[in-house]
Amino acid sequence: MELNSVIFTTGASVGFFKLVNYGFGKLPVPETAQRNTWKWRNILTSFVHSIITGVLSVLCFFIHPKMAEDLIETHSVLSHALVAVSIGYFIYDFLDMVLNQKIGQSWELLFHHAVVITCFGISVLSCQYVGFAVVALLVEINSIFLHLRQVLRMANLAKTTLYRINSMINLGTYVVFRINTLAWMTRWLVLNRERIPLISYTIGSVGLAIMTAINIVLFYRLMRSDFMKSSREKEVKKDKEM
Repeated sequence: MELNSVIFTTGASVGFFKLVNYGFGKLPVPETAQRNTWKWRNILTSFVHSIITGVLSVLCFFIHPKMAEDLIETHSVLSHALVAVSIGYFIYDFLDMVLNQKIGQSWELLFHHAVVITCFGISVLSCQYVGFAVVALLVEINSIFLHLRQVLRMANLAKTTLYRINSMINLGTYVVFRINTLAWMTRWLVLNRERIPLISYTIGSVGLAIMTAINIVLFYRLMRSDFMKSSREKEVKKDKEM
């Protein structure tokens, strides 16, 4: 895509996710989520983004398998557009959090979004590393279940069978599509060091290091919340019965 097309696609994406968020605001909200309707709409909007980018990132490699052989220069129009669409979402979500949430409550996500917008922006503007960016979007497959987990918790459905099943799938996809993907991307970056300019290599390395740290912390929080907590509750219940 040319520069004008990239700008249009990114701008249209910002507008699209704004409309999605507005649409969710017109739908009924569970009573337990009514104390924070902004967060409810924000999570559902993120859920839509995850479904779109998670599915299309896999489709990009299926339709254009040669992209997997050359993550630097080879890409399709669909993959280029997908990265631009994702930039639009992260710009929208960044602004949404800045306007509706205290910085102290969202600085981690704001920092994450700033890193992603910078790295993806370099990719779409230079028309290089698009394949690498699409690999990064594979983590959105896990985000589908991560956001569904948040939706179920806000709807007071954390003790249901659906929540427990989703928690197990969430943890499994977290390891496969988030931790393993980041590890693979880091390995690829190191192996292809000589093919990558110093500036791009530095930005990519720093970005991946930040993402890895954030995801390790989040993984521990998920384990503690969904599995360690339930184990402790069972032990307490067992002690009471004795």
